[in-house]
Amino acid sequence: IWNASRFAEMNGCVRVAGFDPTKVEATLNRWVLSEAARTVNDVTAAIEAYRFNDAANAAYRFVWNLFCDWYVELSKPALQGDDGPLKDETRATTAFVIDEIAKILHPFMPFITEELWAIKGFEGPARDGLLTLTAWPNLDHLRDPESEDEIGFIVDLVTEVRSVRNEMKVPDGTKIALVVVGADAKVQARVAAAEPRIGRLIKISDLSFADTAPANSAQLIVRGTLVALPLEGVIDLGAERARLAKELAKVQSEAEKIEARLANPKFMAGAKDDAIEENRSRLDEALPQIEKLKAALERLAG
Repeated sequence: IWNASRFAEMNGCVRVAGFDPTKVEATLNRWVLSEAARTVNDVTAAIEAYRFNDAANAAYRFVWNLFCDWYVELSKPALQGDDGPLKDETRATTAFVIDEIAKILHPFMPFITEELWAIKGFEGPARDGLLTLTAWPNLDHLRDPESEDEIGFIVDLVTEVRSVRNEMKVPDGTKIALVVVGADAKVQARVAAAEPRIGRLIKISDLSFADTAPANSAQLIVRGTLVALPLEGVIDLGAERARLAKELAKVQSEAEKIEARLANPKFMAGAKDDAIEENRSRLDEALPQIEKLKAALERLAG
């Protein structure tokens, strides 16, 4: 959060007198405000139920994953582009959300948030008083399901494509085509509008729409939409299938041994608790890996 605040400072994100978040127009800005509102509700409910770990996890998810990982990254073109209404709105929104983050995090990180609150108080309109005496936020009026769905689709798409690229060992600098399969007009318009952001984040050479997936492509489902990544000529498909099959056999064999061990009454009776827990932990790690490798093989089945 300290680095995010520094990023905001370097990009001129200063609190604006009279800023009304309900008047924000850009989808990305409406999205981060809506996610902030959802987070306030989640943190509030968890604190009131004395589930402090759930409250901290909800705050962490928003601050680290959504704000720092996604909003900061997706807002860079606006913040570093030409001056204008979009840039001004993004700056004001960023400053507003950082204030709300300080409030959300204050029960868990009182000292650093109080310090940031004081520092940000020197920017924009004058602010007196301590953060600890500030009213707890209520942002229900900023919920926006449409923007959550639209930006959420981009976040999920980028995340899934990055995962597939990693699974398929696609070289980092290699651009690949992205084909959206069987999408309706609404999804096509959403993807087309997001093409500049998507291309910058996942190295897309070409974006197209089709009724069927190309042969020899990795296929994934993003919020109900089928997306294909043609890999012929990008990687050695035969070698990749062989590698995945070998890795799958290895992990499956290890999982079967652990399952047999845990099903053995003699082992369970004589093993120490730490050994049993270690085997269960290894099995918990192996099972999702097996599913992931199976999915990767299925993607190359065509």
